[in-house]
Amino acid sequence: MFKYLATVFGLVLTGTAALAAEANAVAVATHGGSARASSVAVGNARSDAYAGATRGGRASAESSAYGNRNGLATSAAVALADRGVAVSRSDARAIGVYGGLARADSASVATTVGGVAVSDGRAVSVGRFGGVAESVAHSTAASRYGVADSSASADSRSDFFSRATAVSESLADTWGGRASSRVHSGASAIWGAGAHSEGLGVSVSGPMRSARATVVSETIASHFGRSSSRVSAIELRR
Repeated sequence: MFKYLATVFGLVLTGTAALAAEANAVAVATHGGSARASSVAVGNARSDAYAGATRGGRASAESSAYGNRNGLATSAAVALADRGVAVSRSDARAIGVYGGLARADSASVATTVGGVAVSDGRAVSVGRFGGVAESVAHSTAASRYGVADSSASADSRSDFFSRATAVSESLADTWGGRASSRVHSGASAIWGAGAHSEGLGVSVSGPMRSARATVVSETIASHFGRSSSRVSAIELRR
């Protein structure tokens, strides 16, 4: 798979930035090298970063999307490594005001074979003066005979009859290794606003191995605000 990536891409694109557009970054390293892909998009935009490394190399993918003017912020980061280290981080932030919709979508995936996979997905949205704020964060870390560490965080804030929703999901999956999954989901509402928060954490490992899932979901309402919260944590061993 990694040879295919190297053949297709054959280059390194880093530090990409765009305004109200789409930003993409791709990095590939072979024979124990290091690959880093970084992408930033601002406005009603999308940001993607992909990194791959083979033979004990390190792959790092970082993606950030910032949505304003009631726009959509979508960020995705993917890191793959063969017997090495794969680190993936994705961050999305959006603001909605005066009846507008702001949605922040963040997805992070890190996978390794016999190595360490670390994935972190974060999403933040703010709704003001009747705006709607939605934050969705997904994080997946998978490692065979290695370590899989996944964390996801989603936060939404609303005021003055706005609505905020935060959904956060994290999956850590390993065979013959250690899996750790952490989730935080938070939403707040004041002055007649509404807030809803959901968190799901899943950790999967093989027999006699460690699998840990930690999930925290918080909602805060004041000054006639409304709030609700739901949380699930699952630990599985094959």
